[in-house]
This record gives sequence, C-alpha cells and structure tokens, in this order.
Amino acid sequence: MKMYKNITMKKHIIFILLGIMPFFGCDHRDIGKKEDTSLTLHKNIQNIRTIYLAGGCFWGVEGYFQRIKGVVDTDTGYANGKTQNTSYEQIGTTDHAETVKIDYDISLISLEEILLHYFRIIDPVAFNKQGNDVGRQYRTGVYYTNSQDLPVIEKIFAWEKDRYGQIAVEKMELTNFIKAEEYHQDYLEKNPGGYCHINLYQAEEPLFERTYKKPEDHELKEKLDKMSYSVLRENATEPPGSSKLNTEYRKGIYVDKITGEPLFASSEKFDAGCGWPSFSRPILTGRINYVKDQSHGMDRVEVRSRAGDNHLGHVFTDGLKEKGGLRYCINGASLTFIPYDKMEEKGYKEYMVLCQDFH
Repeated sequence: MKMYKNITMKKHIIFILLGIMPFFGCDHRDIGKKEDTSLTLHKNIQNIRTIYLAGGCFWGVEGYFQRIKGVVDTDTGYANGKTQNTSYEQIGTTDHAETVKIDYDISLISLEEILLHYFRIIDPVAFNKQGNDVGRQYRTGVYYTNSQDLPVIEKIFAWEKDRYGQIAVEKMELTNFIKAEEYHQDYLEKNPGGYCHINLYQAEEPLFERTYKKPEDHELKEKLDKMSYSVLRENATEPPGSSKLNTEYRKGIYVDKITGEPLFASSEKFDAGCGWPSFSRPILTGRINYVKDQSHGMDRVEVRSRAGDNHLGHVFTDGLKEKGGLRYCINGASLTFIPYDKMEEKGYKEYMVLCQDFH
C-alpha cells in the first residue's frame, strides 16, 4: 500500500468522485438512491502526518490500518531499541518493538481517530504481550516525532486510563526506527492466510456502534420546521446568517437533526465568514457521504449524512491550511447541537473525547 509514491503532488486539492454513473444534479436526484460515495483526492503533501504504533505483531497492525480511510502509507519496522540497527532475528537482544509507521492525511482523519482505532485493536493492560505473542518485542507503544502531537496523545491516554485503569502502553518520542525486511511489508496482503491476532474486518466497522432510526417522510413533515425539511430532504440551502448555529462555539457535537447521528465536533468548527456553520472535517471519517453535484451550473461536492442520507451542505477546498484545507459548509437547519455537559445524558458519552480541549 504505497499510494503516495510516484504520484505528483499538486498545490491545490482536487476532488475526484469515482463510480457515480451518470452524474445527477441535486434537483433530479432520487433521495433514496444508493450511490457510490468513494472520495479520493490528489492531496497536498503538507497534509501528511506520521505516527508510529507498536501493537504486538506488526503484520496485523499494518493490515488493519491499511483499511482505514485517511491512512495513505504504512511501513513495518523496529522502533525505540538500544541500537540504531537491528533485524528480525536480533530484536530480542536490541530491545526494539515491532512497530508500524503510519502516514495519514489530516484533511481526512484526525490523530485522535487514529489512536482510538489503535486502542481498539490492542489489549492496553497486557505487559509485553499481545495475542499469543509474548516478549519485549511485542510491547505496545505510541511513538511520536512531532512534539505538537503530544497533547493529543496525552488526551487519548487519559481517556483510555479512565476506561481501563493503569495501562501498559508506552508513550514516548521516537528514538529510532529501522524498516523491517521486505517480506514483512504488506505481509497479510501477500499472505492472506498468515497468522494475525487482530480482526482486520473490524476496520470496516464504525468505532462506535449504534443504529439510527430513519422516520417515514410523512412523520418528518410533522416533526421538522419547513426550512429544516426543505434542506434535509429537498436539498435546499438556508439563507446565509439565518442559523443560530453559525455563531455557536460552545464545546459539544453537532448531530443529524433527523436521526441524531453525530456528524461534527466543536473542536473542528471555525468562522469562515460565509454565513453558514463551517467545519474542517467530520467527527469521524465514516459519517459523511460525498456526492457529485453539478446543479445550478456549478461543479461541487455535496455532503450527506451516512445513516440518514440527508442533505447537509457542500465541501470546499478553501478551509484552514493547518487543518488540511477543507471547509465543510453546512446548513445549520440540518443540525442539532448537543452541549458537552449534556452529551453523556443524551447518550453520546463515547464521543466526548473528540470534543475535549488538549491545550
């Protein structure tokens, strides 16, 4: 999985939607129609960040993260040992940990989400052991190269400690990383029957499981105000500046007004000066569908909620550069805001970590 190698990086992000045949404008689309929502990008290399994760046998860790949207490259190797060189046969004496180098695109996935996936696939309380593999080389650890990542890492560690108590996962700056032998790279892709203590198919499942009810259309007309119904079900656009959520900056989450599915976190909201609530990315990578929109004489990318298939707004490439450059321009009429102090009461406790400040 070397997606970025031999690809020319362009100065601007260009959206390419695959598999939508033919292209339908908003006014003619069958709202219930299932469309291929694959979204790929020619990305700005400045959006790429790297984290090193030790989670036991590196075959499974790499195989899992290769399936996560937003991860653009992976390498297996040996990290934070006593020497600057080692090999698979020597790591028992050089004290290196089997580790996966993960390159990810911050316009598509956050470090918080990467680390939540990581804690999902490891046993964080196991000392020098994962699955059937025992020894120092199978210890768990998060190793960073950018000090700006440390507050995020500490936030996730604190969250996991609240869940598990004392954890055995190392949290350290990367001191060395030696790329593993070629036969270890993409091992489970080349050897599908190879041993792996990690369930790779779990990568296809949402981090937080829940079923979101989609009411019948006649129920919605009674439940929603006219503007919300027009936006969510008829692909309308609210007048700029008309939503109170445009100036809402309290800590919390924004959910689909119909289904309650979490869509955006306050930590990703910013003032774009456009008159509509704007976000740098969704709360989790799998919560948004992307649809080619050539209505009204424009070439745009529409965003819809995944569970409810409701119209939310559009995504543009004039967002905050330090956040990846995307701007999700969302109709406030499509959202309900849940303040942070009400999230647990409303059933969104697992999402609270994604809204917490870490400065």
